[in-house]
Amino acid sequence: MAYAHPGCTSSSRMHQDRPSHVELFPQDQARLDYIHRQASHATARLNPIGDSLLARVPTIIDCNISFYSYIIEIGLGTPTKFFFLTFDTGTDLTWTQCEPCVNCHTQKNPFYDPTKSFTFTNIPCDSSYCTQLDKFGCSSNFSCLYEEEYYDNSITNGSLIEDVLYFNNDIIYNFVFGCGHNNTGVFDHEDGLLGLGRGPISIINQTSQLYNEIFSYCLPSGPNKAGYLELGRSVLGVKYTPMLTKPELPSFYFLNLTAISVDGERLTLPPTIFSEPGTMLDSGTTFSYLPPTAYSALRSIFQKKMSNYPMAPPISNLDTCYNFTNYPTVLLPSISLIYDGEVMTNLHSTGRILMFSEFIGCLPFVENEDDSEVVIIGNMQYLTFNVVYDVGNSQIGFGPNGCS
Repeated sequence: MAYAHPGCTSSSRMHQDRPSHVELFPQDQARLDYIHRQASHATARLNPIGDSLLARVPTIIDCNISFYSYIIEIGLGTPTKFFFLTFDTGTDLTWTQCEPCVNCHTQKNPFYDPTKSFTFTNIPCDSSYCTQLDKFGCSSNFSCLYEEEYYDNSITNGSLIEDVLYFNNDIIYNFVFGCGHNNTGVFDHEDGLLGLGRGPISIINQTSQLYNEIFSYCLPSGPNKAGYLELGRSVLGVKYTPMLTKPELPSFYFLNLTAISVDGERLTLPPTIFSEPGTMLDSGTTFSYLPPTAYSALRSIFQKKMSNYPMAPPISNLDTCYNFTNYPTVLLPSISLIYDGEVMTNLHSTGRILMFSEFIGCLPFVENEDDSEVVIIGNMQYLTFNVVYDVGNSQIGFGPNGCS
């Protein structure tokens, strides 16, 4: 979660007290710091990890719900109530705000009330779902309590429960999720979060028999566009690269970035510049964070290609910005990220220049502090792509024109 989406402006919000583009940058930085801290802890805990069905829901940008996240709609309980959740490939636990609510942020829908669902049950605190959580406890009636703290110090805590989950027309029985009674921090108006990570409690592992540990999505490029999130099917027309695992960050998805090209010209880089620290694909980070050696090379050739346009002052950590006043047409150089197996992704225009106003735009890549820090490919760099996570076969696929 970080910058506002292209097309989301403060005037489009239900409330006008939300962060601006620049104020949201620290959230991306907080997530980055968390990832780098976890990656440096070699003793971090490692979570254990037939024909498939499929189910698809639309993915949208709704500025009235969240200024900077991708939204899907799911159903919970019997009778069914519907909720708008953000989704995150770096988080395992799915949760929604619940009655009784001690501390909840404003959301679009009424809170989920488990006592009004005929199919709700508590999870006992000796359940493996409970004991595999990072933080768990026991209530007076021996039901599981959870607490989840995020990179930006936001916290959700409450009861771990199970109920029916509706994903489009599919019914997922006995789905385990968090019923958040106390939720504090940097939340918008979303009703909760869908965890797509690799841990035991993620929806991917809970539904492995239904969907064969496969999911895919396309992130739309603006509020007037639609994408999707699909469980259970590989998308046609994608090329696959191996999915890797980093034991220090077991819930995240890694792959091997091998090269970057600008207008077809590959940057001259040390051969292990990306593989040594590892490269993470992360839907919850906005920008891509590169080793200084790689970022310096990218910035240099990009600035050379953009020399016809006047530069503008940096915006926070984005140091390659331009003023396009009096330039009704702007010709951007192409940028391609190339993964192991020569899987090439040619970036959408927003992945090359992110516009902060009508005339000011920046290269949406950021320099890590040193070459040893984990490389992160953020969502700006795969907007409009079909992205397929085939966890069972340990591969990640990319295909163009996914949202069309």
